[in-house]
Amino acid sequence: MKPFMNNATEIILLIFLIITFLQSGVDKILDWKGNLGWLKEHFSKSPLKNSVPLLLSIVLITEMIAAFLCIGGIYQLLVENKTVLAFYGALFSCISLLMLLFGQRMAKDYEGAKTIAVYFIPAMFLLFLLQ
Repeated sequence: MKPFMNNATEIILLIFLIITFLQSGVDKILDWKGNLGWLKEHFSKSPLKNSVPLLLSIVLITEMIAAFLCIGGIYQLLVENKTVLAFYGALFSCISLLMLLFGQRMAKDYEGAKTIAVYFIPAMFLLFLLQ
C-alpha cells in the first residue's frame, strides 16, 4: 500500500491516460472503416485530406504506445519505485494530443481543438511531476 500512497497522484493520472488512449486505440482498431470514413470527411477541405489513412495509423500507433507505457509505468512505480516508463507514457500521451490538436486546427475545427486541452492539461501535469 505504501508504494501506491507515495505515488497516488501519478498513478491516478496514468490510469486517466490509459483509459483515454487504450479506449481510443481499441475503438480505432474495431471500427477502422467508420473512423476512416468520418475522418476523410472531416479533413476533406484541409491540406491533410490525402494523408488521412497514414495519419490515422500514426495516431493509432502513438496512442497504443502511450497506453502500454502508462500501464508499464504503473507497474514500475508500484514494484520498482521507478518512473521511466511512466515518464515516457506521459510524453507519448502529450505527443498524441499535440498531433490531434494539430489535426483539429488544420481541419478548422476550433471547438474540437479546445476539447483536446482538457486531456492535455493532466497529461502535461503528469509529465511535469515525473521529470
